Amino acid sequence: MLRRLLPLLILALGVAAFLWLRATRPETANVTHEERRWRVETLSATLRPLAPALPLYGEITAPEMLTVTAPLAGRIAERPVREGQRVARGERLVALDDADVRPALAQAEAEVADRGAQVENERVRHESDQEAVERERELVDNARRQLERTRSLLARKLASQSDLDAARNELARARVTVSARERAIAEHPARLRSLQAGLARARAALDEARRDAERSRVDAPFDGIVTRIRVAPGDQVAARSELLSVYPAKGLELRARIPQRHQAELLEALSRGERLVATGDDGARLVLEGLAGEGDPAGTEGIFRLEAGGEGLRPGSLLAVSLARPAIADSLAVPYSALYGNDALYVMDEADRMQRLVVTRHGDVMRDDGQRWALVTGEALADGERVIVTHLPNAMQGLLVEGDSGAADGGDGEERP
Repeated sequence: MLRRLLPLLILALGVAAFLWLRATRPETANVTHEERRWRVETLSATLRPLAPALPLYGEITAPEMLTVTAPLAGRIAERPVREGQRVARGERLVALDDADVRPALAQAEAEVADRGAQVENERVRHESDQEAVERERELVDNARRQLERTRSLLARKLASQSDLDAARNELARARVTVSARERAIAEHPARLRSLQAGLARARAALDEARRDAERSRVDAPFDGIVTRIRVAPGDQVAARSELLSVYPAKGLELRARIPQRHQAELLEALSRGERLVATGDDGARLVLEGLAGEGDPAGTEGIFRLEAGGEGLRPGSLLAVSLARPAIADSLAVPYSALYGNDALYVMDEADRMQRLVVTRHGDVMRDDGQRWALVTGEALADGERVIVTHLPNAMQGLLVEGDSGAADGGDGEERP
């Protein structure tokens, strides 16, 4: 009996052990899949009018530069200035020797005196002719009466034919004298005008000589800087030779070529009276005055007036500047890492997922910290949007992200052109 029950007992013990082991086994934890979050930096969008910067490169010019030339040939007596020297208004720049100036002035004065004497002599002569013609006409009348008396005497055989011929000759000579005198009187206005014209030429030559004498000693017409010195004291120079140049210290301009695509925008802003300011790396501040009268397919030169700074600039210097274009309304400055291509960026929605926005890029802005950011606008952009500035290679619509508490400054930092 026991033998028959032993296998059943062993089987029952095995089943009991199995049930006990199953009941006491450890519980297996339920594994649920959790989506990965990508850590990113964000900035809070604040839309406002911002001016995009246009980088330009141009040459410094001095449009008011004055080139001093010699009014006449002569020797340089003095040149007290040197290259690059700053001069005040009225300060002597250069002077010719008086020994080369005085003779020309004296000759011109003598010519005026001679022409004036000729005019006065013509007036006296005319007055004399007018007085003499009356007496000469009386002589004609006397000769005519003498001829009549001679004819009467000849008819009475009291005079000879030779006496008659002599009377005729005397009348003819008197008439010729009167005719010559009357012709001289008639020609007086023409002779007087000719002499007066000669006097006017002489006076003009005298004015020219006086002008040249005055210009032979040149003083600075304004506060400026001396350049392009061509002569030294003692040099012999020809008339109209360049001596030196001087330009106003505050009259410098920058000429930089502006691309064709930006010209209409800038001209429209100038027509509205806007001040378009460009700044250089050396602190120079320039104001756009307008565009040059001529251009080429590459663009037209913009004319910028130096308003402040740039003490070390000189004509011929090359300068890189950043021009603040007209402000773009409802725009946002973002770092380039926020852009995907040229027309898209991502924002973080309320569910912490990436949402793609199409934007339009308008150029760059330079921040006070020296960083260059992109200026964009978009219809879907709004104040308070969390713009993702971390560039993710796997960026896609709906990607789950986590904003970094040390994100960018929200775009509230100051931008400058």
